[in-house]
Amino acid sequence: MSEVRIKNFKRVLVANRGEIAIRVFRALNELGITSVAIYSKEDKYAMFRTLADEAYPLNPEKGPIDAYLDIPTIIKIAKDHNIDAIHPGYGFLAENPVLVEECEKNGLVFIGPTVESMNAMGDKISSKQIAIASEVPIIPGVDHAMKTTEEAIEVARKVGYPVMLKASNGGGGRGMRIVNSEEEMAKEFKEAIDESKKAFGDDQVFIEKYLKGPKHVEVQVLADNYGNVVHLFDRDCSVQRRHQKVVEYAPAFSVPQEARQKIFDSAIRLCKTVGYRNAGTCEFLVDRDGNHYFIEMNPGSRWSTPSPSWSPTWTSSAPRSSSPRAIPSTPRRSTSPPRRPSSATAMPSRPVSPPRTPPTTSCPTPARSASTTPAPATASGGNIYTGAEILPYYDSLLVKISAFDRTFKGAAVKSLRALREMRIQGIKTNISFLINVVNNPTFQAGECYTTFIEETPELFDLTQRTDRASKILDFLGDKIVNVSKGEKPYFEDRVLPKYDETALVYGAKDEFKKLGAKGFTQKILGEKRLYVTDTSMRDAQQSLIATRMRTKDIVGAAKASNVIFQNAFSVEAWGGATYDTA
Repeated sequence: MSEVRIKNFKRVLVANRGEIAIRVFRALNELGITSVAIYSKEDKYAMFRTLADEAYPLNPEKGPIDAYLDIPTIIKIAKDHNIDAIHPGYGFLAENPVLVEECEKNGLVFIGPTVESMNAMGDKISSKQIAIASEVPIIPGVDHAMKTTEEAIEVARKVGYPVMLKASNGGGGRGMRIVNSEEEMAKEFKEAIDESKKAFGDDQVFIEKYLKGPKHVEVQVLADNYGNVVHLFDRDCSVQRRHQKVVEYAPAFSVPQEARQKIFDSAIRLCKTVGYRNAGTCEFLVDRDGNHYFIEMNPGSRWSTPSPSWSPTWTSSAPRSSSPRAIPSTPRRSTSPPRRPSSATAMPSRPVSPPRTPPTTSCPTPARSASTTPAPATASGGNIYTGAEILPYYDSLLVKISAFDRTFKGAAVKSLRALREMRIQGIKTNISFLINVVNNPTFQAGECYTTFIEETPELFDLTQRTDRASKILDFLGDKIVNVSKGEKPYFEDRVLPKYDETALVYGAKDEFKKLGAKGFTQKILGEKRLYVTDTSMRDAQQSLIATRMRTKDIVGAAKASNVIFQNAFSVEAWGGATYDTA
């Protein structure tokens, strides 16, 4: 058989943001590939865009979410900047077949599964039908979308309450609602549809029986172009709040070995049925009798959780097989899963910033971190840094802390140590809550289930951390800026300079634009006059605390200064390391 070559990628665009994008950038950097970021106007100052080799803005007319779902703009950026491939990360467009089709039309490689696999497994309704055909158990419910509240009520009566409403194209806990009685159905059905439409651009919702207190187990799979499928074992994702993972661990050691093997076999069987290619995650629920039920598959290169089958240093978002080098290969048939130390444990936890306003608030304000100190000796990834602005529009994840050890207990001890040493000041976090979770005896025994948090109120007995540094800075700043001896000076009777507002100003900047850099410098060299730079505004701003000159004072004088000093070489303002305390 002829040699198989992998296309050489030189430039890869990451159609995502935050911690997800950062992990892909790091992988691309290790592979020697140029990384390209895209960002919404709200993310103009976000850290992730500065970690890419290049970054380009999305449509500023779009909202904070819609900007990242704007396929035409993303494709245009890719074509304008000679992109070879697009990596979607996970979330946003990662499971949108339209992006895959547009990539194919425009000669771009989509780093992910094929359109056929995505249509089959990315849609929860379709994936349930495939599971049935593959003889993989599913939760009792329906395999088609509900159109009306009346239809949903009729199905729920047959299945029996409680039931779970799920967005067909959902993920990450979005578009999911538990309905305990018929009286709740109308409200929950409408909210599930609205959330699905807003988050995924699709209002298809289906119903399945809600299992009480099961374990949530996920299996990472890898599949190539030749029908080979392997799994990277499992992880226990049962510790959830509002259907969002809080702390995970791999492997899912507390699930009976027989049940785990059946889950592995089911995941591989599903992938082979649809001819799956690429990385993916198959998700299952396991009831208290050890019965497993397929719930969904997340197609794409997610790699969101470290696996103990890898070295602790291998936590990048791309398998090493995606190297840009040509790889001579003869298709091999092998279904043997990779070996790993049987007692190894990986344990990621997710420090987040809790919501800062009630859910009814349409436009909550951002929060800003005062300082951060990362936890040493653990693998971590995130987009938090000193002075970071935590936007309310996106995932509230601040950082992901992953502990590794040869035993589950050892990984838990390292997680606790890392969480206690982590310092994020200036904003509220859930770190104290995470410490309570990992310390809990049920967690320590590996016996957590999906409703563990809501049924364990003592987890919310939180110890408030002291934030001495921020308090001292606030105190000193207030004393220096706002407190003065004697009567407080009055500053509002300032007199602004008068000038001809209709006069056209032609200054050094205009001359530079006209002559260009070389012509401008030659003009300066040829002249005998003294070139002057006025620094009044710079001095006023830098000595702000002493002079009491405020931002609005400087702005008030700026236009007049532009006219008066038009014959000067330049006017320096906002110089150096200045901090506006006005």
